[in-house]
Amino acid sequence: MSSVEIKLDHERQARIGLDEAILCAHKSTVQLETILDSVLENSARIMLTRLSSSQFESLDKKYQGIIDYDPISATGVVGPARDVVGPSEVVVVTAGTSDVRVAMETVRTLSYYGLSSRKLFDVGVAGLWRLLDHIEMLRRCRVVVVVAGMDGSLPSVIGGLVSGLVIAVPSSTGYGVASGGDAALRSALASCAPGLLVTNIDNGYGAACAAIRALGTANKTDMAT
Repeated sequence: MSSVEIKLDHERQARIGLDEAILCAHKSTVQLETILDSVLENSARIMLTRLSSSQFESLDKKYQGIIDYDPISATGVVGPARDVVGPSEVVVVTAGTSDVRVAMETVRTLSYYGLSSRKLFDVGVAGLWRLLDHIEMLRRCRVVVVVAGMDGSLPSVIGGLVSGLVIAVPSSTGYGVASGGDAALRSALASCAPGLLVTNIDNGYGAACAAIRALGTANKTDMAT
């Protein structure tokens, strides 16, 4: 495959304050290595999303060596790490432990941009006391990202309890009528919690970018960091 087929957007950070991210799902090893060559040639810094363990392991060792890879979130970072600063203004919440992969994609993306975040996992509405134990912490955060599958009711519950921006990330965890995340997506879109922001199914990366924009920190990033 010719490298001309790969056209990275190296100017995106200058335009909108957010770097281009590479969605690795469905890309071949050759395509990924061509992309990484372009990143290296331009001394760029870039984030890889949906990079499966098998895809990572298929890469030549020289490419594996330049990627900070996390198999839980299926993300990779190429380039120097930014210092993660606090105090954290974002908390990432999951309804269940099955939602952690998507949640960690959010956490890793925030970290990529130098933002710290809190994690609050497995506090779904089936045991609401688990959430209420942390309600004061949630109320202190400016952004709450909520990852939930099945009936997807947790974002609405949190949206009625806190004043910060609530970003709902419907997850594809679930079975039967909840399979694939469609029920959770529809639930979030139909929520009566005012001002609830909803991403696409499993879009933890998008939730992090929305949080960055809401906090007004996108234009403060620096490719040369």
